Amino acid sequence: MRRKPTRRAGTGLRRFDRRICGEAEILAGVDEAGRGPLAGPVVASAVVLKPGVRIPELDDCKNLAPEQREKLFHTIMLEAKAVSWASVGERLIDSTNILRASILAMTWAVESLDVEPELLLVDGPFRLPVRIEQKALVGGDGCSLSVAAASVIAKVTRDRMMLELDRVYPQYLFKHNKGYPTKAHLEALSRHGPCPAHRMSFAPVKLQAQLSLIEAWQL
Repeated sequence: MRRKPTRRAGTGLRRFDRRICGEAEILAGVDEAGRGPLAGPVVASAVVLKPGVRIPELDDCKNLAPEQREKLFHTIMLEAKAVSWASVGERLIDSTNILRASILAMTWAVESLDVEPELLLVDGPFRLPVRIEQKALVGGDGCSLSVAAASVIAKVTRDRMMLELDRVYPQYLFKHNKGYPTKAHLEALSRHGPCPAHRMSFAPVKLQAQLSLIEAWQL
């Protein structure tokens, strides 16, 4: 269920960024999307907004309806000084783990920016392996305008990727569940077994893969 917008949305988020950046003139918000799904990549974004930009409707992407996120995606692309995104696919997630994959995606996103930030605001309790001053903000997408912008870019980008996967593997209903373990997705996984887009190291997928092997062996 979509949460109600926070009181900090828009103006309050911008005020937070001004207060926290100190003497830094180039501030980048960093966030990721897709840690919880059973399928698809994890996607991260880094956003440097233009000085003084105002986006009153902007909030943590989880508080926004899909159509609001799409609209804000285009606004952010116009109002940002620099935007980048990066993804880590299913096989690399499986060979490391989702936490390391998320940090790697965020690091790549920062390194792909056209400008070098003086300060990073990173959503979550993470520190990225880059030589840039940074602050870890748990719930940062709900208090920082820059992080909220990154959350929207990451979420919309990943959702679009899942729509592409839905065209390849329509039986899993990725356009509706975006790879999250919904009841319908789990039922499809049980019926069809995992596809190449699934994260084989995640317990429900791993279990279903094992069951599929047993069934094939019994045949």
